[in-house]
Amino acid sequence: MGPKSDEAAILRSKTYVAVVGHGPLLEREDGAVYALRELGANIRTLDLWDDPINLLGDHDDEYNIRPRALLFEALDRPDLAVAALRAVRKESTFDSVGALVAVTVGQIARIEPSSGFDDFVLHPYVPEELYARIRALEWRRSEFATEERYKVGKIVVDRAAHEVTVDARPITLTAKEFALLAYLCERRGRVLSRDHLLARVWGNRYEGGPRTVDIHVRRLRAKLGDALPLETLRGSGYKLRTPGAKLDEDEPEEDSEP
Repeated sequence: MGPKSDEAAILRSKTYVAVVGHGPLLEREDGAVYALRELGANIRTLDLWDDPINLLGDHDDEYNIRPRALLFEALDRPDLAVAALRAVRKESTFDSVGALVAVTVGQIARIEPSSGFDDFVLHPYVPEELYARIRALEWRRSEFATEERYKVGKIVVDRAAHEVTVDARPITLTAKEFALLAYLCERRGRVLSRDHLLARVWGNRYEGGPRTVDIHVRRLRAKLGDALPLETLRGSGYKLRTPGAKLDEDEPEEDSEP
């Protein structure tokens, strides 16, 4: 597939199911990859022992491409699936995405409630059931996410709909701008260092520096204007003020150069 075809495919696909499993199984006709692709789902794959960062695409942030579900195929080794889930969750992109584990009948009893999975599915698959479980998982996560709707002054951030409005006027943000704003809203009133924001929004493996945070803050201020009550604290980081809170006299409101 050439570059132009790649770009067209990116624009058509806004969500995908990430399937994590043992390499050979990922290619088998009785695997989840084959079944889900036959049903029309967009799939990305990762070997159980590979770095989760390989699931992320170079254009994901630009085109707001995001995962809809995680499926771990360990079948007779659910312990490996648990270890892989912990590794994948370290990437901020996947920390709130619903996760399924695929096991054989004999391994059901080994799925612990504390394992971190939202549901399980049996292998061999019934393709329609597999897809239905993914849809149900998306619905449950979406219902939970509707509680994470933040209102800060004139700004409303709806995580479930992935929308931001100012005075009911929609504001277009990139995926990382949205993630940063949502995280600031979630922890409004707290002082958050640039390193903390970098780790939580971009992930521990991100190789960029703290200036990345400053750049995205400037973009948010440019798009949200005076509606964004965000303080820059010299030497400390950023704090989103709660409604009615006053700006501290010794804290500069504008970004300071490092």
